[in-house]
Amino acid sequence: MPQAIQTLLSHRALALAARIILTFPFWGSGLDKLINFSAGVADMRQFGLEPAILFNVAVLVTQLVGAGLIIAGRHVWLGAGALGIFTALTIPIVHHFWTMQGPAALHAFHTAAEHIGMIGGLITVSILSARTRPAATGIAMPQVVPAR
Repeated sequence: MPQAIQTLLSHRALALAARIILTFPFWGSGLDKLINFSAGVADMRQFGLEPAILFNVAVLVTQLVGAGLIIAGRHVWLGAGALGIFTALTIPIVHHFWTMQGPAALHAFHTAAEHIGMIGGLITVSILSARTRPAATGIAMPQVVPAR
C-alpha cells in the first residue's frame, strides 16, 4: 500500500468520518423520526406495528443510541449489534420481496441486499474496534498485519 494511503487510513479524523458516514442511515432516520414524530408513527402503522407510538420511540432510540455508540467509539459492539439486529428485522417486516410481484419485489430485494451489506459493515466496525482496544480481560486482540 502506498505510504500516502497508509497515512490517510491511519488518521483518527478519517476513522471518525467513516463511523459518521457508516451510521448516517441510522442517525438520519432516527432524527427524522424524532423531529417528524407523527410521520414516524404513520410509518409504523403502515407496516402494521402497533402500538405505533411505542414502536416509533423504540426505533428512534435504537437508531440514535446505536449510531451514537459507534460514532463515539464506545461499546461499538453493542451499538453495531443493536443496529445489525434492527436492520435484519426490517427485511421480513418491511422488505419481504419474496411475497411481492414485479417492480415492488425488485425494489424490496435490492433494499434487502443493501441491508445485508450494511450488516456486514456493522460487523466490520465491531471487529476493527475490538482490534484497536484491549479486551476487558487485559489481553489485547492480535493486530492484523497488512499484506504488502
